[in-house]
Amino acid sequence: MGIWIDTDMGGDDLFAILLAMRAKDVDGISLSFGNAPLPQVRANAAGAAEAFGWRVPVHSGADRSILGTVTTAQYALGSTGIPTRGARLPAAQADHGDALPALADWLADETEAEILALGPLTNLAILVLARPDLLHRIGRVTWMGGAIGRGNHTASAEFNAAADPEAIAILLARNVPITMVDLEACRRVEIVEADVAATNCTPLLRDLLGGYLDIALSRGRPAMALYDPVAVALLAAPELFTTTPAEVTVELAGALTRGRTIVDQRAPQRANARIVQDLDAAAVKALCLSALEDHP
Repeated sequence: MGIWIDTDMGGDDLFAILLAMRAKDVDGISLSFGNAPLPQVRANAAGAAEAFGWRVPVHSGADRSILGTVTTAQYALGSTGIPTRGARLPAAQADHGDALPALADWLADETEAEILALGPLTNLAILVLARPDLLHRIGRVTWMGGAIGRGNHTASAEFNAAADPEAIAILLARNVPITMVDLEACRRVEIVEADVAATNCTPLLRDLLGGYLDIALSRGRPAMALYDPVAVALLAAPELFTTTPAEVTVELAGALTRGRTIVDQRAPQRANARIVQDLDAAAVKALCLSALEDHP
């Protein structure tokens, strides 16, 4: 049984997908706005497929949130959503079909389906609203998103959550099983310049990895969290993680806290999700970087 990847296709999404394709059969990919507007996300996906020979069907999904807003991370990642040190993914064209029918058709043939979500959860919220009859076929959504502590898009909220908090609320209200790989977990897995130099990969990947690290270096920090690949590592090597039940809710109305994920572990009987409690940071980092070395 393969997995489905839902992504907003930035730099760490690319690294994550390379790891996912090494560890699992990937049946399909759906795209959404997030790191960049959807047209740029589609261009990124087409370029990545060309560069790395992907043959997985890729589908175009949400271009805005459930409420119609478009929030992107271009302020941090640049216009393409994939920061670099000069290299670029190849310019490529692709025929991306519609995500909703493709995802629904895939789910209809699955039991205990595994979905990896690397961006805003809009595509999945649209799915559960349009096809509630398929909810029982979802075994788990592993989502890189949310924050138990401080945010990154705002002081309160992680970017993927802030981009579409209503989407999170929709999934939780319908008891979709979610494992949240939050900022606190991802911030424990960091790369530094020595990792860029030591990773035995193509010049393109080395450049993209360096460009990704530059997000932190430009802000005076020596290390950058890997984020999306950490969520894939949970699927690829669950023995490196400890997860625990929690009750997760999302703030929808606060002027200063919209998009904040509130994680309550006081009453396990009310748990509606799982969170990462602990992980082997060194082993997870090695696993994530090893996927890049499959492309020497």
